[in-house]
Amino acid sequence: MTAVAATGTIRVVVAKPGLDGHDRGAKVVARALRDAGMEVIYTGLHQTPEQIVETALQEDADCVGLSVLSGAHLTLFPRVVELLRARGADDIVVFGGGIIPVEDIPQLEAAGVARIFTPGARTGDIISWLHETVGSAAGA
Repeated sequence: MTAVAATGTIRVVVAKPGLDGHDRGAKVVARALRDAGMEVIYTGLHQTPEQIVETALQEDADCVGLSVLSGAHLTLFPRVVELLRARGADDIVVFGGGIIPVEDIPQLEAAGVARIFTPGARTGDIISWLHETVGSAAGA
């Protein structure tokens, strides 16, 4: 049973993988999700994919939101998905955002990233998408 199915509240891990040192966008999204009634766990800067996955498992997260501005998204995002699958947690939805070229999105989706939000995405759109995607996946 997912956390949202048990509690009715979506639990989101927001993470900054890699050496990217800019987290303003991640913090804006984290706060918007929290203000929308979601439980948000923000991991802070410089997290490895392994640390992010461990946090998601320990926190019984329904989804993981990744933010990358460094250009390492094609490596880091698929690695998080791969590690979740290896731990039997492929029900945890992975989504991301940051400075990600539109031409890279199909490759990320093929790797199992459910959605990419590019610069300028509205927090309301992210919230709506999470309710539709995570809520419906959990039967909420």
